[in-house]
Amino acid sequence: MEEKNYITPDGHERLKTELLHLLNQARPEIVQIVHWAASNGDRSENGDYIYGKKRLREIDRRIRFLNQRLECALVIDNAARKLGETNDAQVFFGATVTYLESDPKQGIDETTIKIVGVDEVNLEQGHVSWVSPIAKALIKARVGDEVVIQTPTGPRTIEIIEVNY
Repeated sequence: MEEKNYITPDGHERLKTELLHLLNQARPEIVQIVHWAASNGDRSENGDYIYGKKRLREIDRRIRFLNQRLECALVIDNAARKLGETNDAQVFFGATVTYLESDPKQGIDETTIKIVGVDEVNLEQGHVSWVSPIAKALIKARVGDEVVIQTPTGPRTIEIIEVNY
């Protein structure tokens, strides 16, 4: 049995949108190009045909991957936490966490990350996977807690200053 693919509603929508784009636009365009190129005769030296077949395999591979990820996707919606109906000071999947890290060399550094699914990771935007070491350390912690994170350079202590959903 495959492991659950936890994902935020936004991430789920992005994967579905990409899949639909590949199925309804990208793949039919490439199929049309390959059909046209094949009708031109000799396929052994036909660049459009060779490239089209290669691109078609890439698209089909991505479609299979997206289908598998969406099949096992478990969408986690934090609507109750967003509305304040449950405790929103504790860190769970989908939380945006701001924390302080004090480094003797660089001083105090404030960082904001969002804990998302494996398919949504984007370090430039501060989106980290729920299976990353920092997310695992932060899960179930609360505002004001100090958390120790094990890194390759040694343990780091961070203090959670804000949690949003």
